[in-house]
Amino acid sequence: MNPAPAAEETVDPTTADTDRLARRARELAVARSARAGAAGLPDSPPSPHWRPGEQTLRLLTVATVAAVTALVTGHAWLLAPAAFAAVLLVLAAPGPGRPTRLSAWSTVRPRRCFEGEPVTVHVIVEHDGRIGPPEPTVSLGPGLALDALALTPDGVDLVLRADSWGRRHLGVVDLDVPDARGLTRRTVRTDLGTVDVFPVPDAARLTPVPVRLPERIGEHATAQEGTGVEVVGVRPHVPGERQRRIHWPSTTRRDAVQINQFAAERAVDAVLLLDTLADYVDTATGRRSLDETLRAATGLTRAYLRRHDRIGLVAVGGRLRLLTAATGDRQFYRIVESVLEARQDRPPRGALPPLPLAALPGHALVYAFTPLADQRILDVLGGIRERGNPLVVVEIPAGEPTARPDDETDALALRLWRAEREAMRATLRGRGIPVVGHTPGETLDLALGPLLRRRVTGAGR
Repeated sequence: MNPAPAAEETVDPTTADTDRLARRARELAVARSARAGAAGLPDSPPSPHWRPGEQTLRLLTVATVAAVTALVTGHAWLLAPAAFAAVLLVLAAPGPGRPTRLSAWSTVRPRRCFEGEPVTVHVIVEHDGRIGPPEPTVSLGPGLALDALALTPDGVDLVLRADSWGRRHLGVVDLDVPDARGLTRRTVRTDLGTVDVFPVPDAARLTPVPVRLPERIGEHATAQEGTGVEVVGVRPHVPGERQRRIHWPSTTRRDAVQINQFAAERAVDAVLLLDTLADYVDTATGRRSLDETLRAATGLTRAYLRRHDRIGLVAVGGRLRLLTAATGDRQFYRIVESVLEARQDRPPRGALPPLPLAALPGHALVYAFTPLADQRILDVLGGIRERGNPLVVVEIPAGEPTARPDDETDALALRLWRAEREAMRATLRGRGIPVVGHTPGETLDLALGPLLRRRVTGAGR
C-alpha cells in the first residue's frame, strides 16, 4: 500500500502580492534615502500644503491629451477616455476623511552609545483623518550608516550605526504621506536630533605611578611604611603591636620577636593632556590622529579608574577644555563628553595660552597625547615640566607625507620632516621627559611597559 502523498503547502496569492509590494516599497525607500544621503541634509523645510499625487497627474494627463487630440483631429470618440479620466478624478476626489492636522515625531534609543553600536529610530505620523502608507526618505548626517529600514502602517523603523565618535546629528526623515485615495499627498519632516557616540577605549591595563603620591588611600604601594598588604621588610617588635603581624621565620632565627613591615598604599592623581590642535590623516592606513588620541586616552582612563585613582582632563586646541580630577565610573563619561565636539574646533593662531593652575594638581602624573606635529605643544609641555609635575609624552603617529620615489625634492622634504620630528623628541628627552610611541591597533600597555621599571619623576619646583 503506497503512502499518501504529503500535502503541498499552498501560498495565498493575496499574501504573496502584499509581501512583494512591501518589499518593493522598502527597496524604493532605501534607494531614495541613498540619493538623499549623497546630496546631504536638506536646507529648506517641506511645503505645508497638499499637492497632487502621481495618480492624479496621470489621470489629468490622460484627460488633457485625449481632449486636445479630439479637438485637433475632430474625432468625438476620443472624448470618451477624457470623460472616463475626469469621472475617476471626481469619484476619487479627497473627501472629508483627508487629515487637517498632520505631523511626525520620532524616538531614538539610545542617545549615548559606543562606535559601531546600533541606534534604533521609530518614526510615527500623527493625523486626524485617513491616510495611505507613508513613503519615507532618510537623510543621514555625516559619519552615519543605515543598517535596516522597515515600513510600518503609520511610519518607519530604522536601525542606524555610527562608525566614528563624536556628537553626531542623526539627520532628518521626510515622510511623503498620501491621502486614503492616493490623489493628493503632503510631506512632513521630523528631526532625529543628536546622539553622543563614544570611542571604543583601548585595552590598557598598566598604570605607571609617580615617585610622590598624594596622602589618599589607594591601591598603589609606596616606599613609606603603612597598613597595606605588600611586605617590604621586618623589624623588631614594639609593645602594643598586633600579634598577627609577627614574622615567625625571622623570630625563630633571631630568637627575638620580629614584625612584618607593610608598604603604605596610596592613590594616584593623573591628568590627560590631549593635543587637539589638528586632526591628521594617515594616507597609508586612513587612520586619524584625533581618533587614536581619544581611544588611547579613554583606555588609560579606564585603567586608572579601575584602581580607584583620580583622573582629570586638559584639551589643548581650538578651545581649552578643563575637567578636574575625580574618580568613579561617571568620570569616564564626563571625560569623553567634554571632547566630543573637538572636531568642530578651529585651531588657534599664535602662541598657546598657559594652562591654569587648577588644571594640574600638585604632583599629578600628566600624560600628554600628541602627534608632535606642532611646535607650539613644546611650550605647553615645557611649562608643565617647570611646575614639577611628572610628565609622560605618548606620541600618536600622524602618518608620513607621501613622496614620489623618483623625485629628489620630495625625498629631501621627507628627510627634513623626519629630522624635525626626531629633533622634537630629542628636545623632550633632553628635558627629562620620557617619550613613548603608541602604535594604532596595539594595546597601550606595550608603550607604557618600560615605565614600570622605575617610577616617573618630576622636576624640582
